[in-house]
Amino acid sequence: MSPSSPSGSGSDSGSSSKKEENGRPRFFNTKSKSMCWAKAETVPGRHPERWRKDAAGNVVCKRFFNCLGCLCFEYDHIIPYSKGGESVPENCQILQSRVNRFKSDKDEVDTTQLKGYSCDIKFTDKELDIIEMAVYGDVIRPGNQCRCRTVAEMLGKHKSKDRMVACKLPQSSESS
Repeated sequence: MSPSSPSGSGSDSGSSSKKEENGRPRFFNTKSKSMCWAKAETVPGRHPERWRKDAAGNVVCKRFFNCLGCLCFEYDHIIPYSKGGESVPENCQILQSRVNRFKSDKDEVDTTQLKGYSCDIKFTDKELDIIEMAVYGDVIRPGNQCRCRTVAEMLGKHKSKDRMVACKLPQSSESS
């Protein structure tokens, strides 16, 4: 009957609730996470439900929550929980996982410091298209929507009834 443990390490100490001893929720609930994602800066030319920029300006993908890659992110307490910060949308920001780990329980960390913790990799639009295709099976960009072709379509054995055009992934001969 107990809910699955929250992702990340927390001190639940066997308790089935997501609360610490003082009764404050330790983790952001679904509504807070949704509001936190919505208030993050959008990535120009990218679907806002799939891509955002974190507080340091790093591009992150919504499907890459709580992992450690350069497109991965976590929900961060702006004022750290350990210093009295509440798990409410107003105290939430998305941060690239690496940045969040370096920020840890520091408060009053400015954008320049956060950028210093960021991954050094910057992805091109073409690379993000390929990642989006692999993760979601389609690419949705304003004015340029497409879907992934099935193996049967690629072999010429099946013609899709889906009206959305199949994506043409960038060729390696193009540079960017």
